Amino acid sequence: MTTTSSVRASAAPGTGAPRHLGLALVVIATAQLMVILDSTITNIALPSIQADLGISASGLAWVVNSYVLAFGGLLLLGGRSGDLFGRRRMFRIGIAVFTFASLLGGLAPNAELLIAARVLQGVGAAIAAPTALSLIATTFPEGGPRNKAMGVYAAMSGIGSTLGLLLGGVLTDYLDWRWIFFVNVPIGVALLVGTRILPVGDRMTGRLDVPGAITGTLGLVSLVYAITRGGESGWTDSVTLALFAAAAGLLVAFVVVQTRSDHPMMPLRLLRDRNRSGSYVTMLVVGAAMFAMFYFLSLYMQQVLGFSPMQTGLAYLPFSVGMGFGAAMGSKLAGRVPARLLAGPGLVLAAVGLTWFAFLTPDSSYWTHLLPAMFVTALGLGVTFLPMTLGAVSGVTDGDAGIASALLSTAQQIGGAMGLALLSTVATTTANGVLADADKEYFRALGTGDESLLAQASNALTEGFTAAFAVAAVLLVVGLVVTVTAVNAKAATGESAPPVHAG
Repeated sequence: MTTTSSVRASAAPGTGAPRHLGLALVVIATAQLMVILDSTITNIALPSIQADLGISASGLAWVVNSYVLAFGGLLLLGGRSGDLFGRRRMFRIGIAVFTFASLLGGLAPNAELLIAARVLQGVGAAIAAPTALSLIATTFPEGGPRNKAMGVYAAMSGIGSTLGLLLGGVLTDYLDWRWIFFVNVPIGVALLVGTRILPVGDRMTGRLDVPGAITGTLGLVSLVYAITRGGESGWTDSVTLALFAAAAGLLVAFVVVQTRSDHPMMPLRLLRDRNRSGSYVTMLVVGAAMFAMFYFLSLYMQQVLGFSPMQTGLAYLPFSVGMGFGAAMGSKLAGRVPARLLAGPGLVLAAVGLTWFAFLTPDSSYWTHLLPAMFVTALGLGVTFLPMTLGAVSGVTDGDAGIASALLSTAQQIGGAMGLALLSTVATTTANGVLADADKEYFRALGTGDESLLAQASNALTEGFTAAFAVAAVLLVVGLVVTVTAVNAKAATGESAPPVHAG
């Protein structure tokens, strides 16, 4: 990832900065918006994808997880590739890969090709996202221009998640679920043309930690697949046990590689500080809970309550409002309150909201149950994010600030993938315990018009969803314990607040 020293060296005024900074910012911000938007736009279309391609309940989770795993697992490697081979060049490659994968996903005739396209999208995003942030530092002069550009970039991250839910609903409702992928193609082509305005920039010396990337990513994929297969075939299944063994071996190998490498993808020294390691663990479980919430709520609203994709997208607006309020509160209090005393109550609120979801029934009201639970959960998560970010970069050297921040994003993405695999297993097992092959029976009832079977299937699915919400709430309690015991960073006053770094 980009260190502070390398960014400053290559961002000096006059080193190839474009004359039209506004157009450069449009290109970079649009790329970030497209990448973040794709993390949530798929959630709304999941029921339509499942019905069209005949994907099982456990297999459906891979439509989300395949993207998240590739994105999170290769994020650090993608940033490092921009440093070594040129940020504009790698930014173009990332956008090109993402655009091609989007076209492939839209044309996918079956689940296997769709999941493969999602993996390829994640690879493109892992290259484009970190290099986009580095390009801001190398394109915009220090001071006001760079601060404004960083603000726009951060806003795209927030807007992308909400816009993805709304756009996913509109495209699925009025066109077809395939358009959630096709919409990226013209945007990607326009971005590739627009990258001509970006500076070439300098390169760093060094090499990629390819062994670390391979062992780390394959280890995580093996672990997630083992959890998913365990829920389907049993935890004593020979393949499941082999996958767990492979995951353990690969992750141990990853740690060994990081210890011995001169250019490690994840310097282990960053984990020695308990503020940072505590923040990473907390963000891991927060990612697990948040990804699962979007996933299961989208399915519940469409399969049980009968919402259209458009209605489902609009139903998430209270979540966006809650996140906005929470983030604003966190920003104001971060300079007065230590991180754990701010994140702690935030995690309590989010856990209360998820527990509220755990009491959903097939007849629950949106206005009296879903809306308030959604707002409370979002308010708590919004308050939590900033102190966790401050904890992650507290006390780091200038050279490690960029990678310390990037590891926090990686923890959230990987936590989301692992949490979704675990909670999908919980939901499927619980639902099938109420009604055998609950998801298949649901679609059979829709096809035959059997109201009695549909009611049984809806009840079984709801039991599965609420079980997943309950476990997600427990995960946030675990995060609360870690935060209270490990994160002891002081309030981020103006004198001690960490500077903004690219990377």
